[in-house]
Amino acid sequence: MNLLPTRSFRVLTAVVATALALAGCAGGTGGSAGAAPVPAPAPAARGPFVAAANPLAVEAGLKVLREGGSAVDAAVAIQAVLGLVEPQSSGLGGGAFMMVFDAATGEVTSYDGRETAPAAATPELFYEDGRPLGVGEAILSGRSTGAPGAVAMLAMAQRAHGRLPWSALFGDAERLARDGFVVSPRLAGMIAAPRGQARSRWANAYFTRPDGARYAAGDVLRNPAYAETVAELAAGGADAFYNGRIAREIAAAVAQEPRPGALTTADIAAYAPVERGALCRPYRIYVVCVPPPPSSGVAVLQLLAMAERTPDVHEGPGSVAAWTAFAQLQRLMYADRDRYVGDPGFVGVPVQGLLDPDYVAARAALAPGLTGAAESGTPPGGAFPGPDATREPAGTSHFVVVDARGNAVSMTTTVESVFGSGRMAAGFFINNQLTDFSFTPVRPDGAPAANAVAAGKRPRSSMSPVLILDRDGRLLGALGSPGGPSILAYNARALIAILDWGLPVQAAFDLPNLVARGDGFGADTERFSEALRTGLAARGVALQPNASENSGLHGAMWRQGAGGWAWDGGADDRREGVARTQ
Repeated sequence: MNLLPTRSFRVLTAVVATALALAGCAGGTGGSAGAAPVPAPAPAARGPFVAAANPLAVEAGLKVLREGGSAVDAAVAIQAVLGLVEPQSSGLGGGAFMMVFDAATGEVTSYDGRETAPAAATPELFYEDGRPLGVGEAILSGRSTGAPGAVAMLAMAQRAHGRLPWSALFGDAERLARDGFVVSPRLAGMIAAPRGQARSRWANAYFTRPDGARYAAGDVLRNPAYAETVAELAAGGADAFYNGRIAREIAAAVAQEPRPGALTTADIAAYAPVERGALCRPYRIYVVCVPPPPSSGVAVLQLLAMAERTPDVHEGPGSVAAWTAFAQLQRLMYADRDRYVGDPGFVGVPVQGLLDPDYVAARAALAPGLTGAAESGTPPGGAFPGPDATREPAGTSHFVVVDARGNAVSMTTTVESVFGSGRMAAGFFINNQLTDFSFTPVRPDGAPAANAVAAGKRPRSSMSPVLILDRDGRLLGALGSPGGPSILAYNARALIAILDWGLPVQAAFDLPNLVARGDGFGADTERFSEALRTGLAARGVALQPNASENSGLHGAMWRQGAGGWAWDGGADDRREGVARTQ
């Protein structure tokens, strides 16, 4: 049986039926009093709906939808504004993964806009004097930047799914850059950082007011260089980004000290996004779709498959047993993800093996006995590279769009670390995405790392934007989060809370985060009740403050309420976003 990613949901329904039979879960495994089935037939889910990490970006997306634009059209406008007003998280100089639902055909498509390493990159990219660089040194170097992919990916998707002219999608971004926008508290906090990318010479020049002070919350920040760039993009399309002034400025910034990088205008011009099939699997009465590798969406699906076989998970958000089981399943999931996921153009990723029902069941059975970090398993099929040494800094955003025809976008977008590499070109920060590769290409035992650096290779990504369908292929929801490697935990926790525990979307997003990668338990400790903290500690789950980037979940579910069917949306209160239908 072929369980490879598939673009058409009409094909996918047969795949799901077979998978259910093999997994022995046609009616769902376990139960939750709060998880109610979706009545059928339900009306088609339609917008407008936008949830994103900044109100200015949300308004830009809604404006495009009001003008008759598609969900992908709105995504272009949202990204253009986010890159200006939330530059610590994403931008034109970064990369992204996008999931698209086409209401007319029922197709689910993933678009890969992950950056690629330059032609001159070697496995020892981050070595100096025979030793790996420190993370901070690598991030601030020119070596950390890959050929940006977000613009090319958006252009590819917009050609297939757009309704408005590309040139009509950058107006809000150009106006805000030219006239100025109000610096938000979160951006101000990032600007005030005493070290790192916020203190690079590029950032110092951009974030210092004429009076010599740093920009603060409430100040108006103008970026004429960004206005020029988006105007050029609007007029010339993606080609203006990859084959002209903008590409030359990116390459010039990368080539500067400290530690110049090898990214050239030829590398940038050669960049190509990839349209891939969506990776979809059943969870209870739903179908969850994510991008295939180099995204780590397969890990989210693996965790859900293990959760469906773990009765404790279904006890709900007030249960110590549920949180304990969720943590232990994460340990198993991360161990497998860290070993096996990489760029499928360079390494064999055993996607089918990681989701094989027998393998999933065997992994889930290990959870109750774990007392520390889990070892990776041996899934059937595929190549087996060595354990990974990847470190994932964090500076990412997620947004969701649904248009009036029911087309939907779930997109996670990033410049990697906060303000990327700290270098700017053409008015925007450029990524440090290559630090998502393993700094060491082999392990002490000599086994190659799946995520080792190679010329033209895409680094593994934790970004895993989600679309949720019913068993008949109808759109029911979308969500996703930033968070570096913790994205997988954040997305899985939100999905379980919504689909299994039956919580409203905002309530699900408001729950505490718990991340169990390796032998520790990072958490929003202040959001757990004392009773839960005490109970978890008694089971060996001693919560510590989360060291990873916090969540920024945005999304919605199509649900029936007292007033009829409507979007139940949410925006993570750990960020500054909103969810709006008008």
